[in-house]
Amino acid sequence: MNAVTTVPSAAVAAEPIVRLDGIERSFGLVQALRGVSLSLKGGRALALVGESGCGKTTCARIISRMDTPTGGEMLYRGRNITQTGTAAEEKAYRRAVQMVFQDPFASLNPVFSVQHHLARPLALHGHARSKAERVQGVADLLNWVGLEPALTAHKFPHELSGGQRQRVNIARALAVQPDVLVADEPTSMLDVSIRLGILELVSRIKQERQLALLYITHDIATAAHVAEEVIVMFAGQMVEWGDTLSVIGDARHPYTQLLLSAVPDPDRPFMAGDSARFLGHAEEVRRLSRPSSAKVDQVGPNHFVRALGAAS
Repeated sequence: MNAVTTVPSAAVAAEPIVRLDGIERSFGLVQALRGVSLSLKGGRALALVGESGCGKTTCARIISRMDTPTGGEMLYRGRNITQTGTAAEEKAYRRAVQMVFQDPFASLNPVFSVQHHLARPLALHGHARSKAERVQGVADLLNWVGLEPALTAHKFPHELSGGQRQRVNIARALAVQPDVLVADEPTSMLDVSIRLGILELVSRIKQERQLALLYITHDIATAAHVAEEVIVMFAGQMVEWGDTLSVIGDARHPYTQLLLSAVPDPDRPFMAGDSARFLGHAEEVRRLSRPSSAKVDQVGPNHFVRALGAAS
């Protein structure tokens, strides 16, 4: 069931830019994705939430054409693109869908300046043909992501902080004027003190440039800062999904409740034995959530929960 496309409001009912319908992905005997369906719409963000190995990044790789599904369909603006198209079609799609990676340190070539990293995509995609246009284009991109062009353009990656590097990575993705931005754990390797700034940046870009944003995270608490809708994943399947505030405020699936319980509470002191109790509870929730179930319950206007499967 594709819950993300069921809300009746005009804004949400807009034609999705990218849609996955029952996507499967197997690696030998390992089923990485099991029937994942989602829609990415302009000006809106969808958060994929779950622990490491749940299938979040596999979804991102499929959407960004770095991997191919073994089942299901992927559509771009209503056209089936599950199978590889012509060279021109693939180039157009790769321009339309850009990815911001988790590691801001490994994502930039250390031998090139910021000017080079941003000017190259501008030139390759025909958005800046002369040197003057490239210089101005780089300045505009740096201003977009909150960096001072005069101080940043000539620098090399090692001269930037982690947060500044990630802003450059975001600017590089924007240089090709994409329709979709896939952000894979964009703040997980950054200091806590600067994570909010990056989240606010991608949220502002989504709204002002009407981009469709896929935000991937293991931290469900950050989803409310960025995404209108959320999908909670476990063991390759969607276990709870819908409006972010509904899912977070009224979590029904045990695994969603587990993720929320792991969010630090400043009003509750850490007590001896808390870690052992949490780990024991987490293992029990994982055991209950692992069996696959086809039964999906609708518990709100745009809030869906997968029933627990029968234990084997």
